[in-house]
Parts: sequence; structure tokens; C-alpha cells
Amino acid sequence: MSLLFLLNSVAMNMSFILVVLSTLCREEKRLRKWRKMIGVGGADWKHYVRRKPNVVKRRIRKGIPDCLRGLVWQLISGSRDLLLMHQGVYEQLVLYETSSSELDIIRDISRTFPSHVFFQQRHGPGQRSLYNVLKAYSVYDRAVGYVQGMGFLAGLLLLYMSEEDAFWLLVALLKGAVHAPMEGLYLVGLPLVQQYLYQLSRLVKEQLPKLGAHFDEEMINPSMYASQWFITVFSYSFPFPLALRIWDVFLFEGVKIVFKVGLALLKYCHDDLVNLPFEKLVHALRNFPEDALRPDTLLPMAFSIKVSKRLEELRVEYEEMNKSAQESGTSLKPTNRTRGLPKLC
Repeated sequence: MSLLFLLNSVAMNMSFILVVLSTLCREEKRLRKWRKMIGVGGADWKHYVRRKPNVVKRRIRKGIPDCLRGLVWQLISGSRDLLLMHQGVYEQLVLYETSSSELDIIRDISRTFPSHVFFQQRHGPGQRSLYNVLKAYSVYDRAVGYVQGMGFLAGLLLLYMSEEDAFWLLVALLKGAVHAPMEGLYLVGLPLVQQYLYQLSRLVKEQLPKLGAHFDEEMINPSMYASQWFITVFSYSFPFPLALRIWDVFLFEGVKIVFKVGLALLKYCHDDLVNLPFEKLVHALRNFPEDALRPDTLLPMAFSIKVSKRLEELRVEYEEMNKSAQESGTSLKPTNRTRGLPKLC
């Protein structure tokens, strides 16, 4: 009996070892493919993307290897080029400039990813780096300055790169080095947030009509649940494994992935959401179930949703509505930066 038990144990251990070895082999093969795409220090990246854009897109959607994520994010976003063109600028901004937003930044630092070990220590290296990046950006772009949600973007970047690299990636995103500029998410009046919420509201009604009708009945609008999706690109309150996979795609494909993931979440939880009254509905929209937030469940659903053409049509429609409203002396936009938006922390 003991011999049989021993043999079974050996067989089970061997099976486990074979599974681990197989996984390691797959990961090593995957890393080799990525390193070939990137080249030494990123030298081959642009050439590979031009030659095989669909291969790059497919691999990014599967997830960038964590050990290469920081470098690839810089290559995708165009921030590496910005850094090379502006040597010494970040140091100047951090050491020799002052910002009117410094007290606001200090107030919010401890509220940014408070459960993450890198940012937990008061005045520790994580909090100091986050302060430096946000302060530098508030000086670099005084029209935007500092808005609370920016801390979650900078914080996520700092987990994968240096302060200077994170700063220039933030610049690349807000100024639109590759995709449309994000700065409208943070300018006074939050113009880009308002546009995105309008587009999302229309997409929900078109693609999930029953849920859209229920939202109207319960007087639910996207600002009650989706503002932080756009302001932080899902880095606030969503599990890191999911947020990182979304950011991989976001940096390569642009903001349409935020709409796709948002619609996929609503679609996944559709049957529950359509039966909830107002208060429970608001709670559910801010606290999605754990099974809905698994990357391998949610992302394939998101990738299957087509929105590009419709987003452009709705953008034009929104701009025409806004122009008409301004000409008639009214406005579709809120009068300050926080009206209609949930406090992030």
C-alpha cells in the first residue's frame, strides 16, 4: 500500500514538473519572439512594426512580457524619442522650477495606490518619485497643471520605469505623440471627458438597448460610473493584471480599447444590471464582480466589439452639437473640473 502511494506521489510530482517545464519553455519562446521584435535597446522596433503590424498587434493583445513591459511601453508611446530630444529638461523641471499645484500633489500622493507597497511609505521612494513626476508635468504644461486622476497614470508608469521615463510617457500621452492627445481629460471643463461620456452613452443604447433603456428609467448616466475609466484608463480600482493588459493595448491602439472594455463589462453583467434599482445599480457599476474582471475572460469580449467607425461619427456629432450650443449661448460642458465626476479617492 505504501509503495503504491509512493508511486502515485512520484507520478503526480512528475506531472507537475512537466507542466512547469512546459510553461517555462513557452514563456522563454515568447520572450525570444519579443526580443527579436524589439532589438537591442529598441533598435528594431519601428522597422518590425512597419513590416508586421498585425503580428505586433496580436502579440500585444496577448500581453507584453512583464520584464519587457516598461521598455515596450516607451517604444509604443513615442516617449523614448521625446526623452532623447529633450535631454536634461526633466531634471531642470524637478530641481529648479516651482509649481502652484505642489500642495495639491502632496495632499493626493498618499491616496494614489495606497495598498501598493511601492507607494505605502510616507515620503518613501515611491511617493517621492510620484511627486517629482507630477510636479514636473504641472510646470511643463501649466495649462493642464495637475488634476487628481493624473496620479494614477504616473503611478502605474513608475512601477515599470524611471522617473524621467515616466514623465516623458505622460507627456507623450497628454500631448499626443502617437494617438490623439489626452490633455482634454484634465483641462478646465474636462472637454474630452464630456465627449467620451456622450459617445459611451450612445454606444450603450445602440449595442445594449435593453440596458440603455433601464439606465434611462433609473436616471443613470455614464458620469456616475465611467468617468474614472477614461481619466485613469482603468488604473484606478481595477485589478492590476487587468489594468496592465488594457494599458498594453491602449498604448498601441488608442482610447477605443477603453470603450471596448467598458462595453464588454456592461455586456458581461447585463442580465444582472437590467434588474437592479437605482442605488444597487450605481453600486454594481462601481463594483464589478471578480469573475468579470479576469483578463482572459473580459479582453476577448472587448476585442470582438467594433467601435472605431461609430466613435468617429459620434465625435463629429458631439462637436456639432457643442458648436450649436455655444452659438446659442448655452454649453454642453460643465463649468469646472470636478462637476459631475466622482471623487477618485
